[in-house]
Amino acid sequence: MTKKIELLSPAGDLERLKVTLLYGADAVYIGGKKYSLRANSTNFSIDEIRQGCDFAHKLGKKVHLTLNIVFHNEDMEGVEEYIKEVVEAGIDAFIVSDPFIISYIKKNYPNVEVHLSTQNSTTNYKAIEFFENEGIDRVVLARELSKDEISYIIKNTNVAIEVFIHGAMCTCFSGRCALSNYVTNRDANRGGCAQVCRFAFNVENEKDFTMATKDMNMSHYIGTLIDMGVTSMKVEGRMRSLYYLATVIGTYRNIIDDYYNKTLTEDKMQIYEERLSRVANRETSTHYFLKEADYTDQYYTGRVEVSNQDYLGQVISYDKEKRLLKFIERNYFEVGDIIEVFTPSGNHLKFSLEKLYDDQMNSIPVARHPDNIYYLELDTLIDIEEYSMIKIISRRKDNE
Repeated sequence: MTKKIELLSPAGDLERLKVTLLYGADAVYIGGKKYSLRANSTNFSIDEIRQGCDFAHKLGKKVHLTLNIVFHNEDMEGVEEYIKEVVEAGIDAFIVSDPFIISYIKKNYPNVEVHLSTQNSTTNYKAIEFFENEGIDRVVLARELSKDEISYIIKNTNVAIEVFIHGAMCTCFSGRCALSNYVTNRDANRGGCAQVCRFAFNVENEKDFTMATKDMNMSHYIGTLIDMGVTSMKVEGRMRSLYYLATVIGTYRNIIDDYYNKTLTEDKMQIYEERLSRVANRETSTHYFLKEADYTDQYYTGRVEVSNQDYLGQVISYDKEKRLLKFIERNYFEVGDIIEVFTPSGNHLKFSLEKLYDDQMNSIPVARHPDNIYYLELDTLIDIEEYSMIKIISRRKDNE
């Protein structure tokens, strides 16, 4: 049997790592405190890397570490010692772009995989042949490739291929941006991206001009990528919320498993695509996969990004005997709302909220204080694990 495709998830900290693996990721990619392109994310200390690797390995899953900045002379100081530390902490693979770092890891740590970062903007099979000779185990392709180009690369190379399937896109060619450097003096290629491409610029006699891309969403083409022979599907978003990761990773887990089990129907896809659309605050497209990207894949004259308020709370514990669910609130909701609890194991329970209590077990009609502890009572038995999530389906006023 052909090995099942890998679902690879981001994680900006230890809690996100745990959540995303519990919701179905086969592997997770993280950044350390140094040499990572997401310097604004919390990122992992050496001890946290060790804890994350232990957690992942107990589940039979893997941890990839980004080491993919564009290295300048001063960045080389201490990098060899750092590589040694993170290898000893238990990582399974490095994601890199610098030629020296590639050769150094392959020479000194041959049991650890080295993946060529999308930061290298790899777009052709000859470049992959070159890096294969350098010992690269996997190539993360540039996001600017079409279906035919990806297929041609897979057929004409022997290296494992990883592609992005969901999340933010770069306005400039993947990994080749200098906008942040010029506008904010923050080097995007060394972890300081200020997302200047999402700024709204004042243009004389015109609406605010933007050049921001819509997000990527490849949910409808997962089967195509599997059949093409892609090794790993990667979700973008090390700075995304727990709720976002739980929803996106859980949904792609469902799509992948249903495809392999031949149970992926159009009705199921409508449900999955609805989940993905409601968790995001930007429109999506497939960008270069089906055609050359054009104005329909970007926002040129402003955009509306509405903060998602579907996320109501995160489950802390569940007393099955009393049928009391303890959670920490994230957004306002009230008795009479139709809500859904979804779990890392894939259970989804929809119901009308009839009983809600504060942290002193006083009956209340409304939960209106984010980060407060509340309880709700279920009228049915279901297994609900830690890190289950609660979301809104519809408001009481809409149901009356």
